[in-house]
Amino acid sequence: MRVKKIWTNKFVNFHKSGKLILLLAAITASFTGKAQTWSLQQCIDTAQVYNKNLQISRNNLALGTEKGQEAKANLIPKITIGADYKYYFELPYQLMPMTTFNPAAPPDDFKEIQFGVPHNINANIQLALPIYNPQVYGAIKTTKIAAELSELQYKKTEEQVYFEISNLYYNASILTHQQAFIDSNLINTTRLLENMQLLYNQQMIKKTEVTKVELQKEQLLTQQKMVTNSFEQVINALKFSMGLPFTSNIQIDPKIESQNMQNYSHNEPLDIQLARTQNKFIGSELKTLQNSRLPSVSLLGYYSQAGFGYNGATNDFLKFFPVSFAGVQVSYPLFNGTVTNRKINQKKLEIENNRLQIDLVKDQNQMLVENATRLRAVNRQTIENTQNQIELANTVYNEMVLQQKEGTATLIDILLADNAVREAQTSHLSAIIEYLKADLELKKLSGNISLKK
Repeated sequence: MRVKKIWTNKFVNFHKSGKLILLLAAITASFTGKAQTWSLQQCIDTAQVYNKNLQISRNNLALGTEKGQEAKANLIPKITIGADYKYYFELPYQLMPMTTFNPAAPPDDFKEIQFGVPHNINANIQLALPIYNPQVYGAIKTTKIAAELSELQYKKTEEQVYFEISNLYYNASILTHQQAFIDSNLINTTRLLENMQLLYNQQMIKKTEVTKVELQKEQLLTQQKMVTNSFEQVINALKFSMGLPFTSNIQIDPKIESQNMQNYSHNEPLDIQLARTQNKFIGSELKTLQNSRLPSVSLLGYYSQAGFGYNGATNDFLKFFPVSFAGVQVSYPLFNGTVTNRKINQKKLEIENNRLQIDLVKDQNQMLVENATRLRAVNRQTIENTQNQIELANTVYNEMVLQQKEGTATLIDILLADNAVREAQTSHLSAIIEYLKADLELKKLSGNISLKK
């Protein structure tokens, strides 16, 4: 059986509205139990909406935005309102020099005196406005870089989802064709078994020759069950990556779609972009640590009403007195036990490791691109070779069957020819999937994978 190959230059592009309508229709059909045929692009579009890893990454993007706003909020004035009430059962004591009451008293004589009144009320409002705080400005810059990291992580997750779904879809397509090969081989084996049974009934061959063909048929039936089970497992994994429930009913397009041999433009891979942004992030942290040695300046404002009350029989009163001030507060870290120096040294080592990591990723990417390019070219040629081998093997098999009917070929000749057909089919399928995987890997390494079309 010849496998029909379809090599296209691009996937079908839809307008956004039309794509959404088709996507919703496909998902609705899958939930209602109807067998809906899904293209690879439909699977990717569905994953972009329902894949939980992508949803988590989108939440992380929103989380990064909120952290950035939180850092900026430290520049907004802080207003605090407070109030308290105290009732003194015993008024506090204070020692006063006796010279206060009697100038002739000895200077080392003191007299205890109770100050104040039992009822004390205080209500105040405080304002603090940071005029210059290097750590706040450093945190704002750091959170901005952290948001860039979150965005790159989201793109990385998108890339991984694209990669996983494409691989699963290719595997499912290959298994579909493998099922078709087995079905075709079963038809041929069944016909051969019928012919062998007829020859045995005519006492022209031995029973062992019939048994050999029966064994081959059983092996094909077992292989058929294994391929069917593998197909179901791949489909379940595909549904999981798409974010659909396992109860949904989907059917893939058995046509194998791939791009022709392309020389992809080499964009900077996400791994390198992540490493570079991580370097910026650590550098910002280092700068913040270094600036923490600078003074911080804040504007302060305070206003309160202090109330004092007394409820004695002869003099009952409650009086309030205002207290207010405005000022500037300067804070300068003089010495903190070399903790800042140790943290700065740690960050410098982290930056050095990050630079080495960038160089390592670059070298590794260059090697992997070269390997993927070679592997793709080899498998492309193998696809053409194995397709020719299938045609030749089928021709030989058909000739052996005719010769066996004429008595010029033995059963062993037929079985060997049948095995040659199956080996050619297996090699062809393996070459196709290895080509698709190598092409997908090359797209990933060259920074050309994206869920957005």
